[in-house]
Amino acid sequence: MSVPAVPDGRRPDVSVADGRQPPLMQPAPEQTDRQATRRRFLMTPPTHFEVAYAINAWMDPSAPVDRQRAIRQWEDLVAVYESLGHDVVRATPAPGLPDMVFAANGGVVVGGIAVGARFATPQRAPEAALYREALSDAGIEVVHEPSYVNEGEGDYVVVGDTILAGTGFRTDIRAHAELARLTGREVVSLRLVDPRFYHLDVAVFALDDDNVAYYPGAFDDVGRAELARRYPDAIVASEQDALVLGLNAVSDGRHVVVAHEADHLVHRLAERGYVPIPIDLSELRKSGGGVKCCTLELRPAPETPDQSLGHEAFDLHPAPGAYDLHPAPGVTQEELS
Repeated sequence: MSVPAVPDGRRPDVSVADGRQPPLMQPAPEQTDRQATRRRFLMTPPTHFEVAYAINAWMDPSAPVDRQRAIRQWEDLVAVYESLGHDVVRATPAPGLPDMVFAANGGVVVGGIAVGARFATPQRAPEAALYREALSDAGIEVVHEPSYVNEGEGDYVVVGDTILAGTGFRTDIRAHAELARLTGREVVSLRLVDPRFYHLDVAVFALDDDNVAYYPGAFDDVGRAELARRYPDAIVASEQDALVLGLNAVSDGRHVVVAHEADHLVHRLAERGYVPIPIDLSELRKSGGGVKCCTLELRPAPETPDQSLGHEAFDLHPAPGAYDLHPAPGVTQEELS
């Protein structure tokens, strides 16, 4: 059920207590039918954030990091979500795991079913069990421990009943078939080819249940063609927007929380009737993360007839294409089994 997060035209209060400038909210177009839906997010504060190693192209352990600034920026992001009417569940950070702030990598939740992460790098491997526990503590009743390497919503982008799944740098292609089996969703494999965009969530994000924004240069030819076929009305971002992690954004269907430096993308979003909310997460970007990296969405189970608040009883049917898997280019069916 779609529940407007804020009344149309209302500007959320994102003021902060210590006098810092709040994130800027772009004015809503005069005519827009975009509707926000209330979301529930799992997030982990950057209490132990640092760049102590390099596991992606963005990380430079020799560069200075201001942890207190990272914490303030994260708190601003939480304030934006809460001002929009979204719920934020806070996970407990663990010492020695500086990237735990990037909660999106801890799993994916669709229809009240969670598939946990299995990290590709040893530095982050201990996070997997902690996030399974955090998901359970957040009220997710079914939490699967995966058999294959996957980095959660880092490489899984949920668009309605479809899950776009990245491979090429982190997530094992076999994890895509596992995800389809465990969730009953259509899973579409996309191969990433540029190490700057090592996760799918820095190259594409869901605008709503039917459309996306993406940067074509992050994908191989077949992946670009598939995105163009599925989403002919997509917002196509520039390389400049991608390089400030503008595609690492979160949309509630109306408001889009996005890196403030992604000027072209912000303009395109407003043109399409969305309300961009630019925010500064530049300190966290030193580790290769942005808005979406910090945000793991807890998508609930579908309502059953006795929970539907007066709605007529209905039958639940598998999502279109459930259990179908589209292999990434060059991947054989044997590799998927």
